[in-house]
Amino acid sequence: MTLMPKKTTKETDNERLERQRLTSLINSMADAVVAVDKQCKVVLYNGATLNILDVNTIKEGTSLSGLLKPIDTDNQPFDIVDFVRSTERPTTNRDLRLTYADGSIVNLYISIAPVHLGYGEQGQRGYVILLRDITREKSIEEERDEFISVVSHELRTPIAIAEGNIGNAEFIAEKSGDITEIRKALKEAHTQVLFLADMINDLSTLSRAERGKLELEVAPINVHDLLNELLTGFTPEAEAKGIKIKIIIDPKLELLQSSQMYVREILQNLITNAVKYTKRGEVTIDAIQQSKGVRFIVKDTGIGISKADQDKVFDKFFRSEDYRTREANGSGLGLYVTIKLIKLIHAEIDLESELNVGSTFTLDVPNLKSI
Repeated sequence: MTLMPKKTTKETDNERLERQRLTSLINSMADAVVAVDKQCKVVLYNGATLNILDVNTIKEGTSLSGLLKPIDTDNQPFDIVDFVRSTERPTTNRDLRLTYADGSIVNLYISIAPVHLGYGEQGQRGYVILLRDITREKSIEEERDEFISVVSHELRTPIAIAEGNIGNAEFIAEKSGDITEIRKALKEAHTQVLFLADMINDLSTLSRAERGKLELEVAPINVHDLLNELLTGFTPEAEAKGIKIKIIIDPKLELLQSSQMYVREILQNLITNAVKYTKRGEVTIDAIQQSKGVRFIVKDTGIGISKADQDKVFDKFFRSEDYRTREANGSGLGLYVTIKLIKLIHAEIDLESELNVGSTFTLDVPNLKSI
């Protein structure tokens, strides 16, 4: 039940109408609204107040201190009554939290304004308090800040390396003109530029995925042609590292009904990691016909992934603490983008890995028209 200031015998028709309008307005608000008198006792509230304070009812005259018990960013009790009484002009606070009986915590936005409560001569000084749950907003802000911090760090390193190698090439050209050394420096700079390009592509895909802007265009995919195209692209890098890369295609393989763009990007990310973290041995890509689609198996003989890390590899910006993974460029975005795309095409992925033995990613891609 929503409480309103009591009607007085002197209340005029206009004042009664104004009170009814105010009641309707406040109760239509999504935000919690509480009015208290100068002693900080409740004289008015709307239905949203019950939800945000997690109570069934509020008695008129209830002390604000007993009703609203926020904590600050240091988890210390915040004196809401002192805060309200010290308010001489509209004031806001976005750094308070409420703890519910079940232990859950919500971030709270509080706006306080001193007002004249009541009507005519019966009015008195008081305060109107607006409460809003901003837990989701806070979470998004924290993710954004972390995202900017990590991306800035990840971009800074390859840019510095590329810049250093270009500068080194210029120095060599001026001093000795050694073509071999110049090519070596420029090759390393080019590698860093390619890494930056891949990261920017991942960031672009990630941004569209998280805003729900990725479009799913389903068309027949010739898996044989797709895998051979990927093989051609990865062979030079594999050969340069002295490892073999091969594809094994089921002779009964049919056309796959899915998004060629996203299936290609998923496989490309999986193969990229396989080649990157394999120093000897081989990388194999199998394509096996299934009743409702195609199973892809990307297997390597690389450094493997610890059991502790296997549940984290698809997390945003995850990089293993294993020094061997730190030796290779990586933004920690590739597999996070991959899992987003996997969900988009209704596929499933499974990981099996053993340290110093290798990793196997099994990807089941369904025919989307059969879903």
